[in-house]
Amino acid sequence: MADVSETRYARSGDTHVAYRIVGGGPLDLVLVGDWFGHVEAAFDEPSLAGSLDRLGSFSRLLIFDKRGVGLSDPVPLDTLPALDDWMDDIRAVMDDAGSDRAALLGVGAGGAMAMTFAASHPERVSALVLVNTYARLLRDDDYPWGYTPAVRDRILEQSYADFTQFTDALSGTEPGDPRFSERWARYLRLSASPKTADVMRRMMFEVDVRSVLAVIQAPTLVLQRREDPWILSEHGRYLAERIPSARYVELEGAEDLFFRGDADALLDEVQEFLTGVRPVPDSSRLLATILFTDIVGSTERASELGDHRWRVLLDQHDALVRGQLERYRGNEVDTAGDSFLATFDGPARAVHCACSIRDELRGIDLDIRAGVHVGEIEQRGTDIGGITVHIGARVEALAAPGEVLATRTVKDLVAGSGIAFTDRGNHRLRGVPDEWQLYSVAG
Repeated sequence: MADVSETRYARSGDTHVAYRIVGGGPLDLVLVGDWFGHVEAAFDEPSLAGSLDRLGSFSRLLIFDKRGVGLSDPVPLDTLPALDDWMDDIRAVMDDAGSDRAALLGVGAGGAMAMTFAASHPERVSALVLVNTYARLLRDDDYPWGYTPAVRDRILEQSYADFTQFTDALSGTEPGDPRFSERWARYLRLSASPKTADVMRRMMFEVDVRSVLAVIQAPTLVLQRREDPWILSEHGRYLAERIPSARYVELEGAEDLFFRGDADALLDEVQEFLTGVRPVPDSSRLLATILFTDIVGSTERASELGDHRWRVLLDQHDALVRGQLERYRGNEVDTAGDSFLATFDGPARAVHCACSIRDELRGIDLDIRAGVHVGEIEQRGTDIGGITVHIGARVEALAAPGEVLATRTVKDLVAGSGIAFTDRGNHRLRGVPDEWQLYSVAG
């Protein structure tokens, strides 16, 4: 995964604007997101975190919370934020991050900000990408695909606290994915209070940037999902026809959120446009068994032993773990201080390895917890990713000291191996859909 900075604050006049930096590529890219946002909670949603990581793999990505939402300073609730103020937030974040010139990725309601900034500050914008966005939302005599005032009023009358009713349509989520709807509704609640949300949503319907389109000088890519029920494809075509030399690409799908559905196809277009190279996938998807191990009480032991003796003990730990990985044909993926991540081509070997690591480490007075899961992973060079990795990490975190905890998938696949399990019941894993039945390896 790309490195992610701690939350930082840029000064935009008297306002503090929260932002984070993802990755460290040669290209500076500013994500100008929708009216809502939370730069920390964004990484709790796996699909969004994965797309931010992908963008950060080829750029130095700047993400920020507009004034009034997320971790940025609030705005007076009786005053709509001006588009000029939000444009200042982009400039302030770029200045604070030391970015003289950047590409802008405008998404949804953020498109108006990105387009206006590009037209007003051409010297600071190297390229412009617009995703599922618009010049205005309301219908006009020469803009017949916008919302009617009656529809606008019905949308604004809905309680923001009950925004879950919109999430399935908004994301293109299948009806069978209620967990995403729950997570996304939580993200929206963290982004803004109901009153702030009302102010921001009203602003969406007041913005009209048609007059700035012809002034945009930056090379522009307009991306539109063909079946998006919220932002019709006519919005995207209108932008592409009026922004000089803009390129229009219409993608399959109905997802309004750029990181849902076939996000890779959309991000491929973004990467090719900004870098000139369509990525050649260096990843392969394969079935693998994931093993996470972690030393129990490492902080307390380090404090008790002191730095030098703890370092000697950690070196012993690493050598013993690597010895067992070699014995059971495990592939070391990553180690961070007192933890290991490894993959195996069979679940029984992973379980036996975890038990052997636990038993060997007890000989040097160390105890571990371990988590094992089987699923499809994405292999990128020496790194791995995908929901399987997240599940494995969550399972390990639930294990008790000395316990090897596994998912039902592992139990089912090692049937007949002689490995015995104890049912640990169903659990919700943070950031992972559905409930998961977990089993403790006996013995």
